[in-house]
Amino acid sequence: MGEPREAPGRAVAWLLPDLAMALGLFTLLYALVFYQAPEQFFRDSDSGWHIRAGERMIERGAVPRVDEFSFSKPGNEWFAWEWAADVAMGAAHRTMGLRGVVLLYWLAIGFASWLWVRLAFRNGGNFWLVCLFASPMLTAAQLHWLARPHVLGWVFLLLALDGMGRRGAWYWMLLSVLWANAHGSFFLLPVLLLIHGMPRYALAASVASLVNPYGWQLHVHLVHYLRDHELLSRIAEFQSFNFHAAGAWQIGALLVTGLAGSVCAAALGQWSRALTLLLFSAMALRSARGLPVLAMAGLPLAAGAWTAALRAWRYSPGWMPRLLDYGNRLEALQRPLRGYAGGAIAAALLGLALAGTPASFPAKEFPVAAAAHLPAGGRLLAPDKFGGYLIYRFDGARKVYFDGRSDFYGAPFLREYIDLVEVRREAAGIVAKYDFTHALLPPRYSLVPFLERAGWKRLYSDETSVLLERNF
Repeated sequence: MGEPREAPGRAVAWLLPDLAMALGLFTLLYALVFYQAPEQFFRDSDSGWHIRAGERMIERGAVPRVDEFSFSKPGNEWFAWEWAADVAMGAAHRTMGLRGVVLLYWLAIGFASWLWVRLAFRNGGNFWLVCLFASPMLTAAQLHWLARPHVLGWVFLLLALDGMGRRGAWYWMLLSVLWANAHGSFFLLPVLLLIHGMPRYALAASVASLVNPYGWQLHVHLVHYLRDHELLSRIAEFQSFNFHAAGAWQIGALLVTGLAGSVCAAALGQWSRALTLLLFSAMALRSARGLPVLAMAGLPLAAGAWTAALRAWRYSPGWMPRLLDYGNRLEALQRPLRGYAGGAIAAALLGLALAGTPASFPAKEFPVAAAAHLPAGGRLLAPDKFGGYLIYRFDGARKVYFDGRSDFYGAPFLREYIDLVEVRREAAGIVAKYDFTHALLPPRYSLVPFLERAGWKRLYSDETSVLLERNF
């Protein structure tokens, strides 16, 4: 089978999707129908405070400087370091409610899949390996398919890797500004530019990242946060992945693929690719949050390294070069295709289906029913898991004790919180310190029987939460 003799007509090329467009559309379909994005995107309650913070920024035309969502640390300095993403979420919510927020991240995830294929081919990935690696990419990425700014961080990371060696200073400075105002992972950009031997652009990107409402103080804040090992060691998403969990072999295969890609690249003298893959693999081993990064940004590089290594392998079986050559011909066949028109039509139809699907925080994970029984006023004891939802549910009017902004609350507060929920000796004193009048807790918490023994009475309970009132 030889190269195609003539390219398809422009109309055909714009209608028929290439592999990148096909995977992007499949991702949209999968997220909507099988993953159930209108609910699953909100299984982390941090989406709630992001939305409400964004709406306030739109109304006031300024970023917040102090906290206004909690009663435990009222008026303390707060860095809304993902403010641009918050504003986008707030604008989407004001336009279409929660479905607008789903649409925003749903499209971002589909766009990331499209970029993923293009990056894999640009790095020399064979057609067969790109198809093979797409499955572990989606498996790992969906662990963090959430309505949270890190999804935009994936897009910026892919755009950075896609532009290596092909873009000028203006591109890196613009990308750095956008990234620094949307997600804290922007520090990866100058690191990657240095790895790829682009120190001038790394410096330009570093300087451009100062263009944010907090200036250099944002960088200082993030450094302190990421160096606070006591705090990060108590946050679940910063812990290593549990390889004893069901289906963990897929994550193990992802890590092996990434590390093997690094070895292949090093053996071929592709040192920038080897170091980049090693960095992403180390991030994935260190924290579960790094797994989608390795899947989204590492696998396209690994596909190219694997392809080159299989070509150069002296013990390669006779059928291997023929298989790779056939993959190259398949890649060449789909290369002229763009599918922009067909993709836009398909995405629009899927978007209409999404717009007609109710979006909500999952009632099985958050106190959706119990919140209706909360008395007005009072000081509510609720875990950080519920905090973001409560901020969203009451538009910030009901102040919370704790929510997911771990960098704001800090390690001492988190230590105190753990003493409380684990009912250690200090628990009674902490309850008195904050003068809680009500408690909204998951039924499994040992704090529930502790408070009931202290005379608190139960006002409401279901399988998700228990509402207690202090016996005045």
